[in-house]
Amino acid sequence: MERLFWIDTDTASDDAVALMMALRSPGIHVVGVSIVSGNMPLTQGTRNALYTAELCGSDVPVYVGEDRPLLRARAHAQWFHGEDGMGNQNYPAPKRTPEPTHAVDAFLQATHDHPGLTLVTLGPLTNIAKVLERDPALVDRVGRCVVMGGNPCCEGNVTPAAEYNIWCDPEAAKAVFGSGMPIEMVGWQLSTGEANLSETDIAHVRSIDTPLAHFTIDCNAHVMAANKTQTGDVGISLPDPTAMAVALDPAVAVECSEHHVQIACADELTRGMTVVDRLNVSADDRNKDTWSDTRNTPPCRIVWALDIPGWKQLLYDALR
Repeated sequence: MERLFWIDTDTASDDAVALMMALRSPGIHVVGVSIVSGNMPLTQGTRNALYTAELCGSDVPVYVGEDRPLLRARAHAQWFHGEDGMGNQNYPAPKRTPEPTHAVDAFLQATHDHPGLTLVTLGPLTNIAKVLERDPALVDRVGRCVVMGGNPCCEGNVTPAAEYNIWCDPEAAKAVFGSGMPIEMVGWQLSTGEANLSETDIAHVRSIDTPLAHFTIDCNAHVMAANKTQTGDVGISLPDPTAMAVALDPAVAVECSEHHVQIACADELTRGMTVVDRLNVSADDRNKDTWSDTRNTPPCRIVWALDIPGWKQLLYDALR
């Protein structure tokens, strides 16, 4: 039986690779792709998603969503992904155009048409917060919600305290994480170190010698340089594909545990910080006021470690 996915994305280069993995995976049907402002301005993110789908030979519907965070100013990430979000490769314009329906309306309808679908979020959570605002019962119609975002108990990648997707729209993240949706959080740190595509891995991808394989490396050329500057890692960091790997095969997540999560919104120093109650101290009455927003909702599933060869194999299989 096909598994049904909805993908919400701010399509830049690693999002594009994650989209390819889903669109090329046997047994997965992507019902729709919604675009949110984040890595790229909305128009560029939409163009990148349509181009990627075209490269995969897919006619998956693409819907344009929210063009700014709930309360914050727009903050894009061309410094990491290139001006076009695709490594400044000057890819041609896609032949298709997005659907006329707004992404919030389209996803809301999809959850009624396909209850139990898997939601994979690869960008800021603005669209999803807007859907929840419209219909809080959405939480009962989503089977899994795999979130690429956050930095549980570690440093961030946009500030010392926060990962970009959550930092970009912390109010939206707070609404989503506090909603009771069955969230599986795949933090950015899982794409660092050995999880990077190393020079050997890059050579292997090139050896597959398909348009998708070369696209994977070429569109992330800017990322490779930015990654070296940011973390010192030599290779390509692919946070969204690691999250997609977990969505495609839950066994890739080899160490997980469930905890309440709070999102810091009030202080700019900690804006977007994912405060994970790893020791479960929120259950103590001394903390009931601080954690009142989350104590009555189910905890989130936090992924702490990946099967790194397993996630990479899922990528390689998608590129053939």
